[in-house]
Amino acid sequence: MQRLDQNQNGYRGERIDVDATLDACRAAAHQHGWSPEPLPPAELNRCAWVRRTGRAEAHRIYLSTGMHGDEPAGPSAALQLLRENRWPDVDLWLLPCLNPTGLRANSRTNAAGIDVNRDYRQPRSAEAQGHLTWLEQQPRFDLALLLHEDWEAHGFYCYELNPHALPSLAGAMVNAVRAVCPIDESPEIDGRPISEPGIIRPLIEAELRPDWPEALWLGQHKTSLSYTLEAPSDWPLPVRVKALVTAVQAALAQFTATDQPSWAALPHTPSP
Repeated sequence: MQRLDQNQNGYRGERIDVDATLDACRAAAHQHGWSPEPLPPAELNRCAWVRRTGRAEAHRIYLSTGMHGDEPAGPSAALQLLRENRWPDVDLWLLPCLNPTGLRANSRTNAAGIDVNRDYRQPRSAEAQGHLTWLEQQPRFDLALLLHEDWEAHGFYCYELNPHALPSLAGAMVNAVRAVCPIDESPEIDGRPISEPGIIRPLIEAELRPDWPEALWLGQHKTSLSYTLEAPSDWPLPVRVKALVTAVQAALAQFTATDQPSWAALPHTPSP
């Protein structure tokens, strides 16, 4: 499998019709019994899809994507996951597109030029403000999976935030994705040293960082285990979509196969 070598100083690859993709997500979600929860502000026309088991003890899993508009594989992967409907017996929250204006413009930022994924501590963007308003009304999650791409990557990799040293899902994801596309085995990725090939476990001092991404806010307020999945944008779009879908499925299978503690059993002290 050859990389495309077309991303020079930014993403130059395939684009998607985000509105058609979200219409298809809506149809698949309705078909399989998900409930819609609109995110403010209404003019962005964003929706979270929620499916609950009705069991009080059920694990809670959160998935989001479409944060950066030059990363089209994530919303496409969300659509495929909804259509395939291969979910474990858990409570699910799925947000298929957090930055629709960016997707329409093929831009990392939103229409106002703000990188929404650096806007979760003192939010200025309508996207982050509305997302946080919705998140603050949700329960804590046992697992968060955030689907992204990286146009500079040499293969798939993931970030793991796991401060309580819970059973890791990263190895299962990397091993599963090896059959789909290369793993980025660089000793340093995105300026951070790897912990294992394709796995970054950063040491985060949240209080010292002014520009929080979604994963950092979630880790401080809503979950003790999160993964940011990065598909390599210099491979064809169907390959990247399959890599993200494969990683999600591997994470869910490993999560349900291990003795993961419930959100209620973990200590939680959010930063101010």
